[in-house]
Amino acid sequence: AQYGEVKDIVCINLHDNEESSLQAARTVLESSGGTLIKIKNNNQRVIRFQLKGLSYSFDPNRMFSRIGIEQTLRDNKSISKLAIEEIEKFAQQLLLLIPDSTRCIIALHNNTEGAYSIKSYLPRGDRQSDAQAVYANSLQDIDDIILTTDSLLYQKMANNGYNSIWQDNNKAKRDGSLSIFCGERSRRYINIETQHGKTDQYMKMLEKLLEILAAEN
Repeated sequence: AQYGEVKDIVCINLHDNEESSLQAARTVLESSGGTLIKIKNNNQRVIRFQLKGLSYSFDPNRMFSRIGIEQTLRDNKSISKLAIEEIEKFAQQLLLLIPDSTRCIIALHNNTEGAYSIKSYLPRGDRQSDAQAVYANSLQDIDDIILTTDSLLYQKMANNGYNSIWQDNNKAKRDGSLSIFCGERSRRYINIETQHGKTDQYMKMLEKLLEILAAEN
């Protein structure tokens, strides 16, 4: 969906069960403008499909590299060369929807209480080595975070008091996610993530990011 005249800001919703982020983005984009891309998947995170009589499942935020596709198919208990190729084609089709002129790709995500949070990137966290820098604000909910490939966006969101992670684009685990894909290609990417249901908080974070991007022009 296209909102207004703004063509260089693209929001993308990969997980169809992460509804709060999508609702927030729709509301914000109606007033600020931008492009919204979403995967429709019956409110499910994992995409299931049939191929030559066999069933396969994969996480669409693991489909942006061969290694990520293989891992997510294995995690979902069924893998074949044909399935890998089909998912690669699907990922390519999705990426073609994001113009080269895009100034910033904004990923819309929600999470659950404490499972994945700013703590994941702090010392002793399971993703500590994925981060080049981390800012944690003790006054913010640990589940409300931004993760970006871009040092400037990291700095500016952190300056506004949000839990922020600057991805280490060289060392972060090659897991087939869109953040890694963008980091490898020096594309400006930011994931905004709140707990499910926190639409108002999501809107605040997204509005602040769009304000920062608008001020750069």
